[in-house]
Formats: sequence, structure tokens, C-alpha cells
Amino acid sequence: MNNIFMNKCDLLFDFYELSQANGFLANGIDETVAWFDMFYRPAPEIGGFCIMAGVHQLTEYIKNLSFSEDDLKYLSEKGLSDDFIEYLRNFRFTCDMWAVPEGTPVFANEPVIKVRGPVIQAQLLETIILLSVNHQSLIATKANRIVRSAGGRAIIEFGSRRAHGIAAALNGARSAYIGGCCATTNVSASKLYNIPLFGSMSHTWIQMFDSEYEAFCAFAKQYPDDCVLLIDTYDAMDKGLPNAIKAFNDVLAPLGKRPKGVRIDSGDLAYLSKKIRRVLNEAGYPDCDIYASNSLDEYIIRDMLQNGARIDNFLVGERLITSASNPVMAGVYKLSAIEKGGEIIPKIKISENVAKITTPCPKLLWRLFDNETGKAIADVLTTSDEDLSSCKEYELFDPDYTWKKKTVSDFVARQLLVEIFKDGKLVYDFPSTENIRNYCAEQIDTLWEEVVRFEYPHNYYVDLSQKLWNIKQKMIDSCFNN
Repeated sequence: MNNIFMNKCDLLFDFYELSQANGFLANGIDETVAWFDMFYRPAPEIGGFCIMAGVHQLTEYIKNLSFSEDDLKYLSEKGLSDDFIEYLRNFRFTCDMWAVPEGTPVFANEPVIKVRGPVIQAQLLETIILLSVNHQSLIATKANRIVRSAGGRAIIEFGSRRAHGIAAALNGARSAYIGGCCATTNVSASKLYNIPLFGSMSHTWIQMFDSEYEAFCAFAKQYPDDCVLLIDTYDAMDKGLPNAIKAFNDVLAPLGKRPKGVRIDSGDLAYLSKKIRRVLNEAGYPDCDIYASNSLDEYIIRDMLQNGARIDNFLVGERLITSASNPVMAGVYKLSAIEKGGEIIPKIKISENVAKITTPCPKLLWRLFDNETGKAIADVLTTSDEDLSSCKEYELFDPDYTWKKKTVSDFVARQLLVEIFKDGKLVYDFPSTENIRNYCAEQIDTLWEEVVRFEYPHNYYVDLSQKLWNIKQKMIDSCFNN
């Protein structure tokens, strides 16, 4: 992982987390065991789901969480008590943590991370959990939308120069790969995460030579096995493409090599691609791919392909790496229970905004898959003592419109949350980034097309078990009736 950035951010907390922790210690509740959930509210782009990402970076931060003497001096100067400073000096992480594996499609209002531990420790994780998962899930989700819009054509992540900082570029490239991109242009991300690397040329290369043809020939000689020529520096059709074909004929053909592609970065990409394809085919290069770039996203790509564009590969930059059309994922981190004397006491947050009412209790997250089709039927949140794995039949009901019910059978229920930390020790072996990417594609295939469509996706059910719904409703009634 990119610890070069994380080891300089040991105090990556919102100050209220530290000031509250200071107060917990002063009030003698610092060792009270608390349960927290991270979940998100409506998906970005008003989409149907998000792709889970960011857990790897999160665990790297937690593994190295400690407080230097310089950190403690700074915090002391900010008014935190001597007892709390001493607590931090001897800090040792002992929480349990569960997470939905990276690459899994997840839905609104279900716990994607669950933490249990002393309230000070669990509270201090809020910022790093939210910034890691919110950002990286956002980019993985955007990448997946773009990949699906391309209908099997390659999407290359090309956004480093527009990313919001170094860490965002690196983690964004990893997340984009998880979401389905086939390569990155970011060399550091490629090395760190073993992501396939792509590179061709910029307009600068061409401008450095006396003629475009000379530039193309020089590049083809330098990279005969990986030759992608950028043809729109001056005029794509009248100059760039004829010069590229001449360079292919004069340099690559005598070597027995075939060109990898030509790239266009301006103009009407759909229109140009159709003309370019025809000329390349007539010149004997039907296997020469057409690459396109220039502020692309899923909607532009989809529209171009619907208009008959002959583009084989898309380089997508700023609108992917920043999720420009909706750059915020609304993940939150909320208390769900505490433990006293061995008893679990559910906690709930009530709000006049109904969408902000939380679901109490330590929970399990189940996904029901139809045995015949392999498709996901629904997700179900249960209390931690409920087991759906052996259920032969289950009644789903809408948590908001409870009269809407459906009984399902011939399914398998799988628990989505896996243990990451046990008593503060990392117990999870992360798959390779490539394996996470493959797993993501497999899991997307378990969702019905109506769930993954861009506009007005079908409402995928995230249900509560009857037991959990009863607890929540009783607590809501109690709050409003007292």
C-alpha cells in the first residue's frame, strides 16, 4: 500500500472524535464496548448500487495507528487532558471489524463495515473509514458504470493529472481497476497494485519533430510492438491518418509488425471513428484499433455507440477519477449498540427526516440468491443471532410498506460481512487486485439488468428481518411516545 502518504497522517481524525474520546475517558465510559455501522444513503448518480472498495487502505492505516511524542505534544496544546494524552501514548488497537469484501455491489442503508470495541477506539475510526470507503467506492462505482456503457470495449483509466491529489490518483486508479477498467496510465499505481499499464504518445511528441510523418516513423521504430499513434495534432483525416498509415507501411510492415492502434482526442469522435475505420480497413489494417479520449463518461460513450461509433478502446480521465457528475458518496458511521454487563443494548438515532433514522442492533447482512438463475433476490439485515443459511423459505416484506410481502424459496443465503480484525489483529487475507476485479464482474452478473440500468433502476430490496424490524419499531414508538 501507499504508506508513503499514510505515515504522515497519523492524526487523521476530525477533532470532535478526539474531544469526545477525551470526554469518554473523563466520564469513565472509555472501555464501554460500542458497535458502529458504516452505510451509505442514496447511491451516487441516483444509481441502483455502489461497488465496495477502500477496505485495503483502511486496514493499512489501522495496522499502523499509533501516536508519536510530537503528535501527543500537539494534542496537549489543543486542550486535551493529561490523562487522555497518556491513554493515547499507550494506545493499542483491540477492536473487531467486519467488512463487505471489495468488489461487491452493495445497496443503500445496509452495513458495509461493522466495528465492535471500546468506544474510544471505535469512535476514532470514523474519519478513516468514511474517507477510504466513500472515495474509493465512489470511483469504483463510476468506473463500473463507464465500463458497462462500453458494451465490452476496453476502458483505460487516464485521470491522474485531474485527480484531487496524489493519494486520490493512486487509490482512484486501483478503484477504477476493481470497477472494471482494463488498465491505467498511472505508472506508480500500476507498480503498487499490479494493474496493466497503458501508454501511447502526446501531441508534444509530434510537435518535437519537423513533420508529423517523421514523428510517427520515429515512434513506430521505437515501439514496434506497441504502436498507437495520436492522429489529431493537426488534422485527423487529411493529415494524421494518411501519415499514420504511411508510417505503418514504411516502418512496421518491413518488420512484420502490425499497428496496435490510432487515437483521436478531439472533434466529433463518433463521426471521425466511422471514417477512420473505413480508411484503415481499405488500407489493409482492419485489426488496427481506434482509441478515443476527451472528457468521456458513461453517457457520452453510450450515446456515441448508439450512433454507430467504431471506437474499440476508450481512455477516460477527469470524469472518472473525480466522478465529476456526482462527486460525493453519502456514507455515514453511526452507533448501533453498546454493551453493559454482558448485555447488548440497541441504540437508534431518530430524525424528523425519516431517511436519517438508523437501524439499531449489531447486524448480519445476508444476500439471497435464486438457485435456478443465480441472480440476487434481495438483501436482508438480521440481528446477530439469526441464521438464514439453512432457511428453505423466507418471507420478505418492505420495511416501509409492510403490507408488501413476498415469500421466496429455492434460494441460498450468503453472509456478506467478513471478519477483517479480531481483537485488533488483522485476520483477513486480501485477494490480488486482479482477483477483486474478476470477483466484481462476477457479482455484477448476479444482478438483474433492471437493477443495473442507469436511469430509474429497479428498487432492489434491502429488507429487515421481522425480529430486527420489531426492535426498531418499538424503539421509534418509545421515542415518540415519551
